[in-house]
Amino acid sequence: MKPIYFILAVILGSLSSCAKLDESPKSFLTPDQFYKTSGDAVSAVNAIYYPLVDNSTGAQPIYNRLFYTGLDFLTDDLDAGPGSPNGEVRALAKLTHASTNLRIQQIWTEHYEGINKANIALERIPAIPMDEKLKNRLLGEASFLRAFYYFNLVRLYGDVPLLLADQTKLSIEELKVPRTPAEEVYSQIIKDLTQAAQLFKNGSTGEAGRATEGAAVALLSKVYLTKRDWANSVKYSTQVIDGPYGYGLFDNYSQVFLPAFKNGREHIFSAQIKGSTISTGHLITPSDIRSGVPGLKGSYGNQLAFYPEGTDKYFSLYKLYSNKDKRKRVSFVTNYISPTNGQKYATLNAPGDSVPFINKNWDPNYAATGQSDANMNVLRFAEVLLIHAEAENELNGPTANAYTSINKIRKRAGLDNLTLGLTRDQFRDSVYLDRRLELVAECHRYFDLIRETGTEVTGVGPDGKGILIKNLKKVGKNNVAAKHYLYPIPQGELDRNPKLTQNSGW
Repeated sequence: MKPIYFILAVILGSLSSCAKLDESPKSFLTPDQFYKTSGDAVSAVNAIYYPLVDNSTGAQPIYNRLFYTGLDFLTDDLDAGPGSPNGEVRALAKLTHASTNLRIQQIWTEHYEGINKANIALERIPAIPMDEKLKNRLLGEASFLRAFYYFNLVRLYGDVPLLLADQTKLSIEELKVPRTPAEEVYSQIIKDLTQAAQLFKNGSTGEAGRATEGAAVALLSKVYLTKRDWANSVKYSTQVIDGPYGYGLFDNYSQVFLPAFKNGREHIFSAQIKGSTISTGHLITPSDIRSGVPGLKGSYGNQLAFYPEGTDKYFSLYKLYSNKDKRKRVSFVTNYISPTNGQKYATLNAPGDSVPFINKNWDPNYAATGQSDANMNVLRFAEVLLIHAEAENELNGPTANAYTSINKIRKRAGLDNLTLGLTRDQFRDSVYLDRRLELVAECHRYFDLIRETGTEVTGVGPDGKGILIKNLKKVGKNNVAAKHYLYPIPQGELDRNPKLTQNSGW
């Protein structure tokens, strides 16, 4: 099956407006005229995926660099590189950002754009006469995607407006709604994912790259992990591991990221990127690559966070990998060979040391085409194994099942198995480290820092847990404070909607 790439008609872009227009233009179809056929339904659902990888407004798409600058730069792993001169991006990396930060606003806006398109599809598709299996599949995709967008929002902003109806039908005044308590948002996320799994079960098979029953069940395991509902996290991650979905690990870690293997057995849900078919191109790949290499378009906008460790002035996550860890040589490169002159280009700002450059978004054809077709992994089987190991450990201690799950990850990485006898705390630390090394630069680290259990020196997350402050201070990001466990509500939203309130500290 061919993967789907989302190139949308102008009419679908027009449906994302937040306010009802007073005029009734005659030169284009109204929503009532559009949602008539199965083709219309497919187009409507395609539109929901759009903010993940592309954006007609010129903003950075969610999984096409926006989450890099808006999430990974706020962690102990990554930093703004020399090729990220934008002041708002550098403020995020230094944690000096404010509620007026454009990236904070764009993340909010693009998620609600996806949510409203899902709301439209869920309202309109049921009335369209069409094949029932196709209808079920499309409604399952819309339910999954709405849950996914809300899952990101509630983790980032806390209480957020829970909008479940087509916003284009509402007046500006009707859109002025207060924030919904996070627990209610989570309840809707779980409801949508449970409904999606059932719809997929009764639906038709879609093209590679679309949401599926397995993706809904896997995301449920992660939602419950975030809520520290260990029993349900174990339940759903076990369903994914033992279920009929056909997931498994690639034999070689590099296959997870190479375009030739995209949408393979390890990929549960990915943001589909084909560089030549989206208006922005692949924005992450050139930002990873060292600048100044003849024949390669690279800006070095994304770099690892370097910090002193003992006598080493250029310590980084890269040096936490053992030399036998196969993930180290896949996730990073320490030099580039120019396709133009054959010369090696390596160290930039660390005399006598090797500067590791992120390599996960590399496309082997990049030098020839100037484009990257590497997908952005959102949820993959390796993470489900780590979810299962963590939840099982928290629920029952480090059981044999917990060891089995994490050791599958370690075996592929070329590491020794963890052996029986670890305490719950020791096992937890091992899972946390392997999450960090396995999933680096895949936009998970910030969420892990605000979720994972730890004792802070000053300030903790909203639930009294989290390791954000301790870890960021270690790498010299000393502006970090308790308020950074949540984003601020964008100032533009507060200005438009007086019923919204700001998060504490902002």
